Amino acid sequence: MSTTTAVAPLTTQDADVLVTAARRAAEAAGATVSVTVLDAGGHLLAFRRDDRAVLISGETSTRKAYTALQLDAPTADLVDAVQPGGLFHTLPTALDRPLLFIAGGVPVHRDGRLIGAVGVGGGATEQDHAFATAAVEALG
Repeated sequence: MSTTTAVAPLTTQDADVLVTAARRAAEAAGATVSVTVLDAGGHLLAFRRDDRAVLISGETSTRKAYTALQLDAPTADLVDAVQPGGLFHTLPTALDRPLLFIAGGVPVHRDGRLIGAVGVGGGATEQDHAFATAAVEALG
């Protein structure tokens, strides 16, 4: 007999923690960003765009979160995989999905299970990754 332990899903309260932590990290670095939080099913739980963030950052933050969720990996770790000869070279064009292989998307786990993802767009890519990572760390 197999037993599985239920893992609490990502909640709107969790999403608020993620958004707040990412925005605080961005503000401390002087960056203006958009932050997207998706649940395990890829559904939007939270979104926030700084008034001064470039408009496209809303789209990039969402696509980064979606990519991190679907591949259960930080998008920063996937950048080389889509280069010519890389494992996922044809993936961005093979699927009719909003994948984006640019740093700034990070999966969110609870008790070892994937429960969602956070994406940050608007800063330099290494900044976006750092802000998303800070958000996940704040969630604990």
